[in-house]
Amino acid sequence: MKPSKAVGAADPWKECLEAAVELARKAGKIIKNALTEEKKVSTKTSAADLVTEMDHFVENLIVSTLKEKFPSHKFIAEEATAAGSKCILSDSPTWIIDPVDGTCNFVHRFPTVAVSIGFAVNKELEFGVVYHCTEERLYTGRRGQGAYCNDKRLQVSKVTDISKALILTEIGPKRDPDTLKVFLSNIERLLGAQAHGVRVIGSATLALCHLASGAADAYYQFGLHCWDLAAATVIIREAGGVVIDTSGGPLDLMSCRVIAAGTQEIATFIAQEIQTIHYSRDDEN
Repeated sequence: MKPSKAVGAADPWKECLEAAVELARKAGKIIKNALTEEKKVSTKTSAADLVTEMDHFVENLIVSTLKEKFPSHKFIAEEATAAGSKCILSDSPTWIIDPVDGTCNFVHRFPTVAVSIGFAVNKELEFGVVYHCTEERLYTGRRGQGAYCNDKRLQVSKVTDISKALILTEIGPKRDPDTLKVFLSNIERLLGAQAHGVRVIGSATLALCHLASGAADAYYQFGLHCWDLAAATVIIREAGGVVIDTSGGPLDLMSCRVIAAGTQEIATFIAQEIQTIHYSRDDEN
Protein backbone atom coordinates (compact mmCIF):
# COMPACT_ATOMS: atom_id res chain seq x y z
CA MET A 1 0.00 0.00 0.00
CA LYS A 2 1.64 3.20 -1.19
CA PRO A 3 0.71 5.56 1.67
CA SER A 4 2.09 3.29 4.38
CA LYS A 5 5.43 3.08 2.54
CA ALA A 6 5.69 6.85 2.75
CA VAL A 7 4.90 6.90 6.46
CA GLY A 8 7.95 6.81 8.70
CA ALA A 9 8.42 4.54 11.67
CA ALA A 10 7.81 7.47 14.02
CA ASP A 11 4.30 8.03 12.65
CA PRO A 12 1.93 7.34 15.55
CA TRP A 13 -1.03 6.60 13.25
CA LYS A 14 0.62 4.09 10.89
CA GLU A 15 -0.99 1.14 12.68
CA CYS A 16 -4.37 2.87 12.55
CA LEU A 17 -4.12 3.43 8.79
CA GLU A 18 -3.15 -0.18 8.19
CA ALA A 19 -6.10 -1.37 10.30
CA ALA A 20 -8.47 0.88 8.35
CA VAL A 21 -7.24 -0.46 5.01
CA GLU A 22 -7.60 -4.07 6.15
CA LEU A 23 -11.12 -3.48 7.47
CA ALA A 24 -12.25 -1.53 4.42
CA ARG A 25 -11.16 -4.38 2.14
CA LYS A 26 -12.80 -7.00 4.37
CA ALA A 27 -16.07 -5.08 4.64
CA GLY A 28 -16.03 -4.32 0.92
CA LYS A 29 -15.85 -8.00 0.02
CA ILE A 30 -18.82 -8.74 2.30
CA ILE A 31 -20.85 -5.94 0.70
CA LYS A 32 -19.96 -7.05 -2.83
CA ASN A 33 -21.04 -10.63 -2.10
CA ALA A 34 -24.34 -9.37 -0.64
CA LEU A 35 -25.13 -7.02 -3.51
CA THR A 36 -27.28 -9.50 -5.42
CA GLU A 37 -29.03 -10.97 -2.36
CA GLU A 38 -32.48 -10.03 -1.09
CA LYS A 39 -32.31 -7.22 1.47
CA LYS A 40 -34.40 -6.13 4.42
CA VAL A 41 -34.79 -2.38 4.01
CA SER A 42 -36.07 0.27 6.39
CA THR A 43 -36.00 4.07 6.45
CA LYS A 44 -34.52 6.74 8.73
CA THR A 45 -35.17 10.46 8.24
CA SER A 46 -37.26 10.14 5.08
CA ALA A 47 -38.64 7.62 2.62
CA ALA A 48 -35.49 8.15 0.56
CA ASP A 49 -33.09 7.69 3.50
CA LEU A 50 -32.60 3.93 3.48
CA VAL A 51 -30.84 1.51 5.80
CA THR A 52 -30.30 -2.24 5.54
CA GLU A 53 -29.13 -5.01 7.82
CA MET A 54 -25.81 -4.84 5.95
CA ASP A 55 -25.26 -1.25 7.09
CA HIS A 56 -25.58 -2.36 10.71
CA PHE A 57 -23.54 -5.54 10.24
CA VAL A 58 -20.61 -3.79 8.56
CA GLU A 59 -20.61 -0.92 11.03
CA ASN A 60 -20.55 -3.35 13.96
CA LEU A 61 -17.71 -5.30 12.33
CA ILE A 62 -15.58 -2.19 11.80
CA VAL A 63 -16.28 -0.51 15.14
CA SER A 64 -15.90 -3.63 17.27
CA THR A 65 -12.59 -4.54 15.63
CA LEU A 66 -11.19 -1.03 16.03
CA LYS A 67 -12.38 -0.75 19.64
CA GLU A 68 -10.52 -3.93 20.47
CA LYS A 69 -7.33 -2.62 18.85
CA PHE A 70 -7.63 0.97 20.07
CA PRO A 71 -9.78 1.00 23.22
CA SER A 72 -9.11 4.65 24.09
CA HIS A 73 -10.32 6.00 20.72
CA LYS A 74 -13.67 7.65 20.03
CA PHE A 75 -16.12 6.81 17.25
CA ILE A 76 -18.63 8.60 15.06
CA ALA A 77 -20.52 6.10 12.93
CA GLU A 78 -23.59 6.56 10.76
CA GLU A 79 -25.95 3.94 12.15
CA ALA A 80 -24.96 4.51 15.77
CA THR A 81 -25.72 8.20 15.30
CA ALA A 82 -29.07 7.37 13.70
CA ALA A 83 -29.82 5.22 16.75
CA GLY A 84 -29.20 8.15 19.11
CA SER A 85 -25.44 8.30 19.78
CA LYS A 86 -24.09 11.84 19.99
CA CYS A 87 -22.04 13.05 17.06
CA ILE A 88 -19.14 14.74 18.83
CA LEU A 89 -15.72 15.46 17.36
CA SER A 90 -13.32 15.99 20.26
CA ASP A 91 -9.53 16.26 20.41
CA SER A 92 -9.31 12.52 21.06
CA PRO A 93 -8.34 10.19 18.20
CA THR A 94 -11.70 9.69 16.48
CA TRP A 95 -12.84 7.29 13.78
CA ILE A 96 -15.55 8.60 11.43
CA ILE A 97 -17.24 5.72 9.63
CA ASP A 98 -19.79 5.20 6.87
CA PRO A 99 -20.20 1.42 6.60
CA VAL A 100 -22.15 1.41 3.32
CA ASP A 101 -22.03 4.65 1.38
CA GLY A 102 -24.60 4.40 -1.40
CA THR A 103 -27.20 2.36 0.48
CA CYS A 104 -29.91 3.16 -2.07
CA ASN A 105 -27.55 1.92 -4.81
CA PHE A 106 -26.87 -1.20 -2.74
CA VAL A 107 -30.59 -1.88 -2.33
CA HIS A 108 -31.14 -1.61 -6.09
CA ARG A 109 -27.99 -3.59 -6.98
CA PHE A 110 -26.50 -0.49 -8.60
CA PRO A 111 -22.76 -1.09 -8.20
CA THR A 112 -21.58 2.33 -6.97
CA VAL A 113 -21.12 1.43 -3.29
CA ALA A 114 -18.25 2.13 -0.89
CA VAL A 115 -16.90 1.75 2.62
CA SER A 116 -15.55 4.99 4.11
CA ILE A 117 -13.27 5.27 7.15
CA GLY A 118 -11.87 8.64 8.25
CA PHE A 119 -9.61 9.38 11.21
CA ALA A 120 -9.13 12.67 13.07
CA VAL A 121 -6.90 13.79 15.93
CA ASN A 122 -7.23 17.16 17.67
CA LYS A 123 -10.17 17.77 15.32
CA GLU A 124 -7.83 17.58 12.32
CA LEU A 125 -8.31 14.90 9.68
CA GLU A 126 -5.25 12.64 9.55
CA PHE A 127 -6.17 10.02 6.96
CA GLY A 128 -9.01 8.64 4.92
CA VAL A 129 -9.70 5.23 3.40
CA VAL A 130 -12.46 4.62 0.85
CA TYR A 131 -13.01 1.24 -0.77
CA HIS A 132 -15.12 0.91 -3.93
CA CYS A 133 -16.66 -2.47 -3.24
CA THR A 134 -17.52 -3.68 -6.73
CA GLU A 135 -14.47 -2.35 -8.58
CA GLU A 136 -11.99 -3.20 -5.79
CA ARG A 137 -10.49 0.27 -5.86
CA LEU A 138 -8.83 1.39 -2.64
CA TYR A 139 -8.57 5.15 -2.24
CA THR A 140 -6.27 6.37 0.54
CA GLY A 141 -5.02 9.73 1.69
CA ARG A 142 -2.64 10.56 4.54
CA ARG A 143 -2.10 14.13 5.66
CA GLY A 144 1.15 15.36 4.16
CA GLN A 145 1.80 12.05 2.36
CA GLY A 146 -0.32 12.20 -0.80
CA ALA A 147 -3.35 10.32 -2.06
CA TYR A 148 -3.57 7.08 -4.01
CA CYS A 149 -5.97 4.78 -5.79
CA ASN A 150 -4.43 1.36 -5.26
CA ASP A 151 -0.81 2.10 -6.28
CA LYS A 152 -1.51 5.13 -8.49
CA ARG A 153 -0.89 8.64 -7.16
CA LEU A 154 -3.99 10.82 -7.43
CA GLN A 155 -4.06 14.33 -8.87
CA VAL A 156 -7.10 16.59 -9.21
CA SER A 157 -7.88 18.40 -12.43
CA LYS A 158 -6.68 21.98 -12.81
CA VAL A 159 -9.75 23.32 -14.61
CA THR A 160 -10.52 26.88 -13.52
CA ASP A 161 -13.29 27.76 -15.98
CA ILE A 162 -16.79 26.54 -15.17
CA SER A 163 -17.51 26.22 -18.91
CA LYS A 164 -14.96 23.41 -19.04
CA ALA A 165 -16.10 21.64 -15.84
CA LEU A 166 -17.92 18.41 -15.07
CA ILE A 167 -19.71 18.79 -11.74
CA LEU A 168 -20.97 16.08 -9.38
CA THR A 169 -23.68 16.43 -6.75
CA GLU A 170 -26.22 14.43 -4.73
CA ILE A 171 -29.86 15.11 -3.94
CA GLY A 172 -29.86 14.59 -0.17
CA PRO A 173 -32.65 13.04 1.90
CA LYS A 174 -35.13 15.95 1.81
CA ARG A 175 -37.64 15.62 -1.03
CA ASP A 176 -40.26 18.26 -0.19
CA PRO A 177 -41.28 20.59 -3.05
CA ASP A 178 -39.33 23.62 -1.78
CA THR A 179 -36.11 21.63 -1.37
CA LEU A 180 -36.45 20.03 -4.79
CA LYS A 181 -37.06 23.46 -6.32
CA VAL A 182 -33.79 24.80 -4.90
CA PHE A 183 -31.90 21.61 -5.82
CA LEU A 184 -33.04 21.82 -9.45
CA SER A 185 -32.46 25.58 -9.53
CA ASN A 186 -28.84 25.05 -8.48
CA ILE A 187 -28.30 22.61 -11.32
CA GLU A 188 -29.97 25.04 -13.72
CA ARG A 189 -27.65 27.85 -12.57
CA LEU A 190 -24.53 25.77 -13.20
CA LEU A 191 -25.73 24.50 -16.55
CA GLY A 192 -26.68 28.07 -17.42
CA ALA A 193 -23.06 28.98 -16.74
CA GLN A 194 -22.23 26.45 -19.47
CA ALA A 195 -20.79 23.70 -17.26
CA HIS A 196 -20.16 20.61 -19.38
CA GLY A 197 -22.53 18.56 -17.24
CA VAL A 198 -23.85 17.67 -13.80
CA ARG A 199 -23.84 14.07 -12.57
CA VAL A 200 -25.52 12.26 -9.66
CA ILE A 201 -24.06 8.80 -8.94
CA GLY A 202 -25.65 7.96 -5.59
CA SER A 203 -22.50 7.83 -3.45
CA ALA A 204 -21.09 11.06 -2.07
CA THR A 205 -17.88 9.35 -1.00
CA LEU A 206 -17.15 7.88 -4.43
CA ALA A 207 -18.13 11.09 -6.18
CA LEU A 208 -15.54 12.88 -4.07
CA CYS A 209 -12.97 10.20 -4.93
CA HIS A 210 -13.71 10.70 -8.63
CA LEU A 211 -12.94 14.36 -8.05
CA ALA A 212 -9.66 13.44 -6.35
CA SER A 213 -8.71 11.30 -9.35
CA GLY A 214 -9.33 14.12 -11.83
CA ALA A 215 -12.36 12.44 -13.41
CA ALA A 216 -14.57 15.37 -12.37
CA ASP A 217 -13.81 19.00 -11.57
CA ALA A 218 -16.14 19.84 -8.68
CA TYR A 219 -18.66 18.49 -6.20
CA TYR A 220 -21.22 20.18 -3.99
CA GLN A 221 -23.97 18.96 -1.70
CA PHE A 222 -26.33 19.94 1.07
CA GLY A 223 -27.48 17.16 3.40
CA LEU A 224 -24.42 14.93 3.51
CA HIS A 225 -22.88 14.02 6.87
CA CYS A 226 -19.44 14.02 8.42
CA TRP A 227 -19.09 10.28 7.75
CA ASP A 228 -19.73 10.89 4.04
CA LEU A 229 -17.06 13.56 3.98
CA ALA A 230 -14.24 12.82 6.42
CA ALA A 231 -12.21 10.21 4.55
CA ALA A 232 -12.66 11.74 1.10
CA THR A 233 -11.69 15.22 2.34
CA VAL A 234 -8.18 14.00 3.17
CA ILE A 235 -7.94 12.22 -0.17
CA ILE A 236 -8.98 15.33 -2.14
CA ARG A 237 -6.67 17.67 -0.26
CA GLU A 238 -3.74 15.31 -0.68
CA ALA A 239 -4.52 15.07 -4.39
CA GLY A 240 -4.15 18.86 -4.61
CA GLY A 241 -7.80 19.88 -4.35
CA VAL A 242 -9.79 22.18 -2.08
CA VAL A 243 -12.69 21.38 0.24
CA ILE A 244 -14.68 24.33 1.60
CA ASP A 245 -18.04 25.35 3.05
CA THR A 246 -20.81 26.30 0.64
CA SER A 247 -20.51 29.87 1.95
CA GLY A 248 -17.00 29.99 0.52
CA GLY A 249 -15.40 29.83 3.96
CA PRO A 250 -13.43 27.00 5.61
CA LEU A 251 -14.93 23.53 5.77
CA ASP A 252 -17.00 22.75 8.85
CA LEU A 253 -17.16 18.96 9.03
CA MET A 254 -20.41 19.04 11.03
CA SER A 255 -22.29 21.53 8.84
CA CYS A 256 -23.83 18.95 6.44
CA ARG A 257 -22.73 20.96 3.40
CA VAL A 258 -19.65 21.10 1.20
CA ILE A 259 -18.03 22.26 -1.99
CA ALA A 260 -14.98 20.39 -3.24
CA ALA A 261 -13.05 21.19 -6.40
CA GLY A 262 -9.77 20.71 -8.16
CA THR A 263 -9.14 24.46 -8.03
CA GLN A 264 -10.08 27.35 -5.76
CA GLU A 265 -11.50 29.21 -8.76
CA ILE A 266 -14.12 26.56 -9.48
CA ALA A 267 -14.98 26.16 -5.78
CA THR A 268 -15.47 29.92 -5.36
CA PHE A 269 -17.61 30.17 -8.48
CA ILE A 270 -19.96 27.44 -7.27
CA ALA A 271 -20.19 29.00 -3.79
CA GLN A 272 -21.29 32.26 -5.38
CA GLU A 273 -23.86 30.62 -7.65
CA ILE A 274 -25.75 28.07 -5.58
CA GLN A 275 -28.58 28.64 -3.10
CA THR A 276 -28.50 27.03 0.33
CA ILE A 277 -30.63 24.04 1.32
CA HIS A 278 -30.82 24.05 5.09
CA TYR A 279 -30.11 20.94 7.16
CA SER A 280 -29.45 20.67 10.88
CA ARG A 281 -25.83 20.17 11.91
CA ASP A 282 -24.53 16.70 12.75
CA ASP A 283 -23.46 17.84 16.23
CA GLU A 284 -26.95 19.20 16.98
CA ASN A 285 -28.75 15.90 16.46
